[in-house]
Amino acid sequence: MAEQPDPRESGTADPFGWHPEPDLLAFTRPEGRAALRRLGEATLDAALDYLYGEALRRPAGAGSYPDLRRRFFGQAGRPGPAPAQPSASADVLAEIAARIAPFGYNAHHPASFSYFTTPPLPMSVAGETLAQWFHQSVDVFHAGPAAALVEEEVTAWLRDLVGFGEAGWGVLTSGGVMANIMALAVARDVHLPRLLGTGRPPRGAELDRVRVYASDQAHFSIARALDLLGFPPGTLRIVPADDRFRLLAGPVDEAISADRAAGLIPFCICAVCGSTNTGSVDDAPALAGLARREGLWLHADAAYGGGALLSRRDAGRVAGLDLADSVTIDPHKWFFQAFDIGALVLRRREDLHATFTRSPEYYRSSRPGDEPLTWMEYSVEGTRRFRALKLWASWKHLGTEGLGRLVEANNDMAALLARKIGASDDFEALPPEPELSVVCFRHLPGGPAAAGRLHPDALDRHQDSLARALEESGAAWVSTTRLRGRTYLRAGVMNYLTGEAELDTLLRSLRKLAAGMTAELTG
Repeated sequence: MAEQPDPRESGTADPFGWHPEPDLLAFTRPEGRAALRRLGEATLDAALDYLYGEALRRPAGAGSYPDLRRRFFGQAGRPGPAPAQPSASADVLAEIAARIAPFGYNAHHPASFSYFTTPPLPMSVAGETLAQWFHQSVDVFHAGPAAALVEEEVTAWLRDLVGFGEAGWGVLTSGGVMANIMALAVARDVHLPRLLGTGRPPRGAELDRVRVYASDQAHFSIARALDLLGFPPGTLRIVPADDRFRLLAGPVDEAISADRAAGLIPFCICAVCGSTNTGSVDDAPALAGLARREGLWLHADAAYGGGALLSRRDAGRVAGLDLADSVTIDPHKWFFQAFDIGALVLRRREDLHATFTRSPEYYRSSRPGDEPLTWMEYSVEGTRRFRALKLWASWKHLGTEGLGRLVEANNDMAALLARKIGASDDFEALPPEPELSVVCFRHLPGGPAAAGRLHPDALDRHQDSLARALEESGAAWVSTTRLRGRTYLRAGVMNYLTGEAELDTLLRSLRKLAAGMTAELTG
């Protein structure tokens, strides 16, 4: 093929003539709209090919991590150089279909029970697509005017859902980790000065004697937040949960009394309302009463469980969120949203503003007295994606009632799975009945008596082997976790497409796979 002249040297009229698809770069010219439509149709076709050809075929791609690296990177097993020359969009989409689509985690599969990754609602995907084309930066008002108001509306819906009044406020985040970090930053800078009597946000040695209380089911981000915020080791006091993995007020009260007697400063209680591990829900109403009596901040991590508030039937399972000072909710969990979108909701707007507001000289308003809503004053982030549109569109499309129906369906399927396990002689669940839609259970090879004669470590290894074999089979997928020092299978029912057939497939597949392991294990 003859070498093409460089338009920068030849003086050609098309400044993008060097690319095989110049209309996708110069999309503002008359031919651009047709080119974008072709790209959009090809992209949607690629998405549907994935959805019906891969995502619904098996929960996850097969193969080990080293095998996947070789298949993705080639024999070198590491990333190659960046592409030097342009490619046609069809070639790029074809490479996505070949190298990426077959090897992902398929959240859409109704027998995928591993993680809190829900299949996104189609309207959420539509909203996300539009948000990327609108390309708003939700930091200062003029970088995304309507986007700023959409976020205000969506977070007001979340505030109302939690039960906070007009004085409350919410802000969207990347997820629960960021929301928890921001919540504890607000507690440190707003509430702790009241306890210390300093009148200013404490730093350094002023944080030395402070104590925060949480259960052994609290999310790892609580400890991470305290580290990032400058609290010393030992700040987080882990209080044992009860036999259903819930944090109760009595043990926390005892811990607070002991710490006060030792000259320490009880500061905050972090309740989890829908733990990642077991779906457990702490006794938030009693913890709120204790926090008020002792002058502590109460943060409720309801990243997962907060979605239960969408259901009039099931909202009582996460009672007491309206009594907290701050609440984390993740719409990309039980609101069935495309990644990423988390949220932090606070009882008092001014607490959030006082913690994060800054006034860079280059963000001055040109209209004194007409100060717009500037979201960077309410978040640790500067540049922020237009996360609100997909949730806004989905909520409009389904309504609170429709979203609540999806949550109820998940809870019903989890309860049904627990009942099937309880009626069997080769599985046991812990706890026997789920709080929300997480079921932790394990296989008992040969039945309870035979399993009881096995060494506990051998029974633990059996659960890991079973989970790995199930993943490789492609029939279903569960994760594993540790409860009371032992290994359990963990099924999170977070897909609104999951029905009884998938529950039966899960248990039937586990039994079939275990049959080949039991003789060797018991022998």
